[in-house]
Amino acid sequence: MTGSPASTAAGDLLADLIAHGVRDLVLSPGSRSQALALAATALDRAGLLRVHVRVDERVAGFTALGIARETRVPVAVVCTSGTAAGNLLPAVMEAFHSGVPLLLMTADRPPELRGVGANQATVQTGIFGPFVRWTVDAPVPGSAPVPVSENTDEMSPARRAAGEHAVGAPECLRNPTAESGAEPMAGTAPVSDVTDEARAAQRGGDRHAAHHADGLWGPTADAATAWSGLGVQAVEAALGLTGEGVPGVAGPVHLNLPAREPLSAATEVTAVPGPAPSPPASDPLLLARGPRTVVIAGADAGADAEEIAHAGGWPLIAEIVSGSRFGRQLVHDYRGLLRDERLGGRVERAVVFGHPTLSREVTALLSRRDVEVIAVRGGGEPLDLNARTTAASAVTVEAGETDRQWLGAWMIASQAAAIDLSEAAPDQDGLSSKDPLARAEAVRAELDAVRRPVDRALLADAVWRATWPHDRLVFGSSRLVRVADQVLGGKKVPVHANRGLAGIDGTIATAIGIAVASQGDGALGVTRVLLGDLAALHDVGALLLPAGERAPRIQVVVGNDGGGTIFDGLEVAASAPQNDLDRAFYTPHAARFADLAAAYGWEYQRVSTRSALDQALTSPVTGPQLIEVPLERR
Repeated sequence: MTGSPASTAAGDLLADLIAHGVRDLVLSPGSRSQALALAATALDRAGLLRVHVRVDERVAGFTALGIARETRVPVAVVCTSGTAAGNLLPAVMEAFHSGVPLLLMTADRPPELRGVGANQATVQTGIFGPFVRWTVDAPVPGSAPVPVSENTDEMSPARRAAGEHAVGAPECLRNPTAESGAEPMAGTAPVSDVTDEARAAQRGGDRHAAHHADGLWGPTADAATAWSGLGVQAVEAALGLTGEGVPGVAGPVHLNLPAREPLSAATEVTAVPGPAPSPPASDPLLLARGPRTVVIAGADAGADAEEIAHAGGWPLIAEIVSGSRFGRQLVHDYRGLLRDERLGGRVERAVVFGHPTLSREVTALLSRRDVEVIAVRGGGEPLDLNARTTAASAVTVEAGETDRQWLGAWMIASQAAAIDLSEAAPDQDGLSSKDPLARAEAVRAELDAVRRPVDRALLADAVWRATWPHDRLVFGSSRLVRVADQVLGGKKVPVHANRGLAGIDGTIATAIGIAVASQGDGALGVTRVLLGDLAALHDVGALLLPAGERAPRIQVVVGNDGGGTIFDGLEVAASAPQNDLDRAFYTPHAARFADLAAAYGWEYQRVSTRSALDQALTSPVTGPQLIEVPLERR
């Protein structure tokens, strides 16, 4: 025990997380979270935990999201109380819809200081609503709490909410649903701030809690702290093994951690690293070979989609953000082929991996009542666009012959629709010709190729060609990802994108998290981010990297067309007056990316030709780079 029960409890909690597979923690500075921060940095010095400091909690949330995307292991985020917790919400929502495990550890005031106007105190319990698989308002470490008034007429709504976790409050305040008969909030496990005996009793009864006999609450009752056992519960829920929501799907969990002064004290922190819990084996759904089938790979589908397409002999419709855009069954120009009644019109079954979001044609197919849709679970919200979709944890294909007529029709059409954006080979005969006119024409053609301005298709193609399996590629929710989806061919490279909600925010922070995770332990590779100018400006704060941490090898490639040109291709462009369209949607700007890069200490290049772009993308990368590519609006 130290002079600060909060420090003892913080060390206990982090040791529990490390024992169950957690290796990364993203920290935003704050006074109320100091016990957690100091315990984390001590564990970092000991080589037991990797701590990543970000001053902006929104950036911290998305950085953690990126690390967890890459590792598929829960990543902790620590912040102070008040608006700090609220700034995590965008990343939490994306993590929920994408099935990414996050551990949200928000420091808080003790219950008696909630709802009474205390500084930096608000209602944090339940702040993330339905976007967490499990949430707990932890007991306060150490001293007995100050009683809360039983006179509800004198209490604010916020204090009444806080009172459900306070000693001295009547049952109707400690459990506001007791008199109304209402059900408690899904996934919420209030932990009463009461005696050790009461706490031990609760451990035995809470369906989320581990039993002391299992050794998860510490070696002895005396050794346990107020936060003992919360770590393993949080990890299991984040991995989808317990908690609310779709079974087997990872997601965020929320630990609200109140403390009283003294908020920290010198203490020794130790931990023994252990593995993350493994999900139980599940029986895959057996897919019969009979129906005319396509495999659809949306965001985060990964290699599983290609494997099933190959095993079944079925066409593979893979979005560029799927990580499945490779293999012999890959369909080029899938939008056009789905519109073809001879192909898309004859589909009888669609097997879906990941979250498809990039085309209306896929949405239309999955909404058809005459198509059997089987969706492999991936995000926090089940896919069911036609109100009869079958959910599966995994699928496999029965033995049998491939329908070669069905597959062949798709492959012939796909080959005819393939796009090749590579430059024509140099005219060697012309360049070596003794005829001055022929030689001059060949030289002129070469110069034209070198000086060819970059458009969106060429930009996407250049980034795609520069990226290899040891690299990582991240797409922002900009017009560029849709162009890339339309023109790029097949290649087996790791791809990420925040397509759970397809929001514009957090792209750079997510990519930095992916870079940090993928380049650990001396691994090779570069993380490249392709996004538009507004998406880059929206997350410009993520460019601020801590001086004391190793800078990742990352190239943020900004296609700058001066505003939000994605709206130029939507319905609003046909109905809105041009001035209104520009002001309210296109939102033109005059931001100077060179100055932003200089301010944050990033290497900067501005390139406008294909040859210069290729050189920038393939030159050695030793740290963070921002590459600006000017584009025409139309």
